[in-house]
Amino acid sequence: MLNRDIIIIGAGHNGLVAAYYLAKAGFKPLVLERRDIIGGACTTEEFHPGFRASLASSAGPLSSQIVNDLQLHRYGLEFIQPRVRVAALNLNGPPICIYEDAKGTADELAAHSKQDSEKYSEFLSCFNNIGRALRPLLTMTPPNLDAPSKSELWGLGKLGWKIRGLGKKDEYRLLRYGPMAVADLAAEWFDNELLRALVAARGIFGAFAGPWSAGTSAPLLLQAAQSGNPIAPAAFVKGGLGALTEAIAKAATEAGAEIRRNCDIAEVQISNGRAVGVVLGDGQELPARAVVSNADPKTTFLKLVDAAALDPSFLQKIQNYRAHGTVAKVNLALSALPDFGVSDKLKFVEQLSGRIHIGPDIDYLERAFDAAKYGDFSSRPYMDITIPTVMDSSLAPNGAHVMSIHAQFAPYKLNGYARVPCAASSTPEACVPVWDSRREELGDAVVNALSDYAPNLKESIVARHVMTPLDLENKYGLSGGHIHHGEMSLDQLFAFRPLIGCAQYRSPIENLYLCGAGTHPRGGVTGAPGLNASREVIKDMKK
Repeated sequence: MLNRDIIIIGAGHNGLVAAYYLAKAGFKPLVLERRDIIGGACTTEEFHPGFRASLASSAGPLSSQIVNDLQLHRYGLEFIQPRVRVAALNLNGPPICIYEDAKGTADELAAHSKQDSEKYSEFLSCFNNIGRALRPLLTMTPPNLDAPSKSELWGLGKLGWKIRGLGKKDEYRLLRYGPMAVADLAAEWFDNELLRALVAARGIFGAFAGPWSAGTSAPLLLQAAQSGNPIAPAAFVKGGLGALTEAIAKAATEAGAEIRRNCDIAEVQISNGRAVGVVLGDGQELPARAVVSNADPKTTFLKLVDAAALDPSFLQKIQNYRAHGTVAKVNLALSALPDFGVSDKLKFVEQLSGRIHIGPDIDYLERAFDAAKYGDFSSRPYMDITIPTVMDSSLAPNGAHVMSIHAQFAPYKLNGYARVPCAASSTPEACVPVWDSRREELGDAVVNALSDYAPNLKESIVARHVMTPLDLENKYGLSGGHIHHGEMSLDQLFAFRPLIGCAQYRSPIENLYLCGAGTHPRGGVTGAPGLNASREVIKDMKK
């Protein structure tokens, strides 16, 4: 008889965070991981002898509350916070850098535009003000819109009071920014095209949307709620993100959780409308009082739950939940740091320590999205790049470097088909996913576009590892290859994430919960969905 009362599907960071809090509350969670390595998409893996990288994700700050609650420093975890948040490379001059220090950023911008330099302080103050008002939203369980409880109405009232306290100007801005196209937001604040593109890029990162798409300003508001700055920081972990998830796993295990690897889940067992356990791929049945899924919503309800157990209207809605991945990940093993043609080498090495933005203007970003709209990948992609070895030499041999590139846009559904000989097929040729035949073509496009900025890049490449959205789905179980478990648009956020009636971490199946990035507040490496979900599970289990 299993002595674990809660089963968690998936040992990604949110699942592990949920396991810790459930164990601390006195329950006995069992975490089941499909792969032989824990961490989900937050792992550190070797992709070429001596070269290691966070293959799917690159950087992202874990919630400070979780870091403190789990006391992750006890496991030797070392966070690396570069001075530079992001450097936007420029073919026609020096890069534009956004620093952690607001004054340093304003001084930097003055070399490009005196007006933008002066506006930056107001820009930061505005979003810091809005972010402070929205911050309680991140740890709030979304209300039941059909029948909100008194406590939910009270929570919404307190949030509304905070928003009311913003003052007329910022309150008006908040109301406008939510549904606004991020290109318009950037243009309202700044004149420099490269700076506009740098700001706008955070609204479309990981999204099937371009800068002129409505609602793309919402991610900037969420980022401001998290850190007070709408431009995401470069937050690294020494040893890669795998070191982070290993530390969370140790904390969860010490608290009383159990983690098992190589456990493929075939289905969630349901009896009389209630989740009562899971069935493994080998047929083994594991009973439990509750099941918590860290998988994305589509995987959970369309692959792990019998369709007969779901209401047809809910089934239709989850089938239409938008999770069309557009991000490819290219990891490069380099023999030397790329030469971006700057005279002040020491200063530029510091600038390379954060995130690196490739996308010179708004039109460039929109054209990159145009390719995906019509079913092809962009030959001139928007890129969000990190070179973690600038700050962490442990990831590569001495003097060598790792470059991790998020490349947009590369749609999960690529036009056309490919035919290749297949010995296992009864016919001379068998259809294979078109991505299998164009993976390296995508890698070439990314390297060629980046070589415009670093002419020595190609001769420095020791090895290349390309992951398409299809690869992300196959390896990490991300439906549609979507790195955020679904679009972070206004109709799929807060009380609508993933669906109305399923936004409180509970599902239509009693005792089946969600805790992954497809729940409120969003995707990323914050761990907030796991924290919030555990609170609701504890509340129900203690009734």
